[in-house]
Amino acid sequence: MSENHPHVLIFPYPAQGHMLPLLDFTHQLVNNGVAITILVTPKNLPILDPLLSRNPSIKTLVLPFPSHPSIPAGVENVKDLPANGFRSMMYNLGKLRDPILEWFRNHPSPPSAIISDMFLGFTHGIATQLGIRRYVFSTSGALALSIVYSLWREMPKRKDPNDENENFHFPNIPNSPKFPFWQLSPIYRSYVEGDPSSEFIRECYLADITSHGIVFNTFMELENVYLDYLMKDLGHNRVWSVGPVLPPGEDDVSSQSNRGGSSSVLASEILAWLDKCEDHSVVYVCFGSQAVLTNKQMEELAIALDKSGVKFILSAKRATKGHASNDYGVIPSWFEEKVAGRGLVVRDWAPQVLILKHQAIGAFLTHCGWNSTLESLIAGVPMLTWPMGADQFANANLLVDEHEVAIRACEGAQTVPNSDELANLLAEAVQGNNVEERRLRASELRKVSINGIKEGGNSFKDLAAFVKKLREEATKIEV
Repeated sequence: MSENHPHVLIFPYPAQGHMLPLLDFTHQLVNNGVAITILVTPKNLPILDPLLSRNPSIKTLVLPFPSHPSIPAGVENVKDLPANGFRSMMYNLGKLRDPILEWFRNHPSPPSAIISDMFLGFTHGIATQLGIRRYVFSTSGALALSIVYSLWREMPKRKDPNDENENFHFPNIPNSPKFPFWQLSPIYRSYVEGDPSSEFIRECYLADITSHGIVFNTFMELENVYLDYLMKDLGHNRVWSVGPVLPPGEDDVSSQSNRGGSSSVLASEILAWLDKCEDHSVVYVCFGSQAVLTNKQMEELAIALDKSGVKFILSAKRATKGHASNDYGVIPSWFEEKVAGRGLVVRDWAPQVLILKHQAIGAFLTHCGWNSTLESLIAGVPMLTWPMGADQFANANLLVDEHEVAIRACEGAQTVPNSDELANLLAEAVQGNNVEERRLRASELRKVSINGIKEGGNSFKDLAAFVKKLREEATKIEV
């Protein structure tokens, strides 16, 4: 491509929480004059529709989805698999290596860089073979990624292989985080030495560490110490924090209401319901695009919401193809009728960005996935944390201990909360003693996050610096 329009291959990982932020970032790159080709498999192509309709210049590379014994036929996205589907998906996508290389070699003006998700480390090898740069796009924050990189590099093991509570310390990372074994990355915990899938995944993480640079969906004021630490740890400053990466048309109800899925209740109905509620009086409850509660967890949550007396919106995902459907995702039959008027139940997918921005929302009971965390911070909404896996325990610590914009409600994917305790916390979250202080701190973070992406802000400058880097790389390759 010409110097002004470097051509980049974008490769998102097919999970909702991974695809959406990278696609939003892609929109920003197009706005900055970068030519884009996006790699997807056929069933994930519809997720690109909103982006492609806004940016018709974007090209797509659609490669057939490789088959895998653990992935049911017709499934190409992790949202249709239970939590352990991440491992199979990571390993399986590695089979696209040869088709990608072949595409590059037959392309008249191939991309001068690859930007791919943190779970697609194998693309670093492709870039090296082609003599171009690969950049990691991290859908986790800098604290979480620092911990994950440390795990895969050091490979610490338990002294007692049966002790789930053995503490793992990370003294080199700022604030010396520590976690019991069961809270570490499930992908790391399931590593088996010599197993081809495990070794492939480890190679992917090590390749992330040696890639040319990392782009983070985070912002300086939220994770300054961890971004600084990573630059020292990696031995270079090619670390860009460009977040929060906002969806284009974020205030447009029609574009936000079908973002990422279909809902049992229309966005306009949800907003009309919220309009009738007092400011900061509603608790929004949602556990992301992957987690499905067990029936026992759902029952205790329902009892807690009922007892708490608070107004709420509950977004609940149904069981996926890999779940035993009678044990997961069932809302108690008595619940909806009993809370009618005070609570709204949304099945499968809720227009979260729109809900959080509504002035009626007073708190968010969340699994602390990174996208949900950022969306809550951008809206200035304090949180109740219930981390369940992945990077969520680190994110909860960041919110509760460091920034004091959240209180702990529960932790663990299998943990069944005590409905009395949870009911008290839900009530406290909207009318307790420290509500105003938490709301004030959340409001401060909201301000700095929004200022950061405006002209002159830190994230705005990092985005400009990253695009400049892409231009320089493209020019070098042409020469």
